[in-house]
Amino acid sequence: MKKNMGSTDKIIRIAIAIVIAILYFTNTISGTLALVLGIFAAIFILTSFISFCPLYSPFGISTRKKI
Repeated sequence: MKKNMGSTDKIIRIAIAIVIAILYFTNTISGTLALVLGIFAAIFILTSFISFCPLYSPFGISTRKKI
């Protein structure tokens, strides 16, 4: 599994996950919407920590800086 996410991409994903968590804990979102967004937030956090997005691979996308 080759890393394909840059630091800016990771920061944006983590920020989105945090916003979703805040919306959930302030009861702004609930029910099915909260469940779906919670799953997306978990995926964003996971992909940020491993620096790999499986959706980028088939399209040859990489936001990681070339060395």
